[in-house]
Amino acid sequence: MDIEQANLEAVGRMMEARPVLTGMGRALDVIPGMREDLLLHAGPPITWERASGPMRGAITGALIYEGKAKSMEEAQRLVESGSVKLEPCHHHQAVGPMAGVTSASMSVYILENKTHGNKAFSNLNEGYGKVLRYGAYSEEVLERLRWLNGGMAATLGKAIELSGGIDIRALLAEALHMGDEGHNRNKAGSVLYTAKLAPFIAQAAPDSETAAKILKSLGDNALSVLNPVMACCKAMADAAHNVEGSTIVSTMARNGTDFGIRVSGLGERWFTAPVATPKGLYFPGFTEADASGDIGDSTITETAGIGGFAMASAPAIVTFVSGTPKDAINATLEMYEITIAEHKAFTIPQLDFRGSPTGIDIRKVVETNTTPRINTGIAHKEAGVGQVGAGLVRPPMEVFHEALMAFAEKYGF
Repeated sequence: MDIEQANLEAVGRMMEARPVLTGMGRALDVIPGMREDLLLHAGPPITWERASGPMRGAITGALIYEGKAKSMEEAQRLVESGSVKLEPCHHHQAVGPMAGVTSASMSVYILENKTHGNKAFSNLNEGYGKVLRYGAYSEEVLERLRWLNGGMAATLGKAIELSGGIDIRALLAEALHMGDEGHNRNKAGSVLYTAKLAPFIAQAAPDSETAAKILKSLGDNALSVLNPVMACCKAMADAAHNVEGSTIVSTMARNGTDFGIRVSGLGERWFTAPVATPKGLYFPGFTEADASGDIGDSTITETAGIGGFAMASAPAIVTFVSGTPKDAINATLEMYEITIAEHKAFTIPQLDFRGSPTGIDIRKVVETNTTPRINTGIAHKEAGVGQVGAGLVRPPMEVFHEALMAFAEKYGF
């Protein structure tokens, strides 16, 4: 068996994937395997008993939103009784930031990989402050969710269809040249996204007031494009999955309790270990003692070669996650040591337009004792408080050791 050839195939598929945003739909109608009694969540599998505060809050909020519960106690009973099931977004071709909870009636973006035919899905971004993805479920949070998943989603869906689809890979490539890295900094990408949709939103909206409200919501939220970007990276990573003999990481995700990876040549098996707490800058009044463990599916961006792997393209991000512009460049340079390719579409001006480091090889991670760099938001450890900072985090090395041992066992090395 030729591991190098298998890895080149996997990473080639990842880079050749061209995910296009083609529309929106109700999760129950479009996400494979979605059910009325199912909630999708970020990261590897989790139970209520082991769930973090933000995860419990988001589960509770989603069940209240769906009319299935009225309190956290009711939500807990539903989940622990088995009346409501919890499954990872990643098991259903989906991703979600932070807690990532997606319920049956929520609206989701639909991304189609025009190269290989696979699809990926992600929910809508709520913006900053107290939001469901950070475990908040007050009435104001629920009211915003109703608007996002109702009137806004209906108009957005029509606008996306009228646009003929938005090539998110191309949008990302442009945003990297404008100071974004695609994970924690999406200011340029969100502006590009809003500008591309604006004329079609004006055309699709039932009236000018609705159009103005949607455009303001998109324009005020520097994370507007994050969810389509995550689905884009999911479609790319899925295209690289299940290549026999490949040691390339095709999933990295966290649920606030565990960090998990999956490897292209090792099928659907998760390799997990306890998450770390991010190191970074905290909002006034908060410290690391307030932080939840690392959480969210947004590490799919690093899996696909952007985010922390493209920090060199976004020197201004250090004002948000700590460090200096030189640190951002060094972070990207370090990631070339654990990857096997330079991305053909994602290039970095600050490195003479060198392609971003792409294709994490578990062998290189173990050999160099270097884990991936990840940019992330930091959630409060208690449900409902929201974001308390942003910073950097690394996966536990154990998951890469375990995956490499499993690879050796499967393939007889």
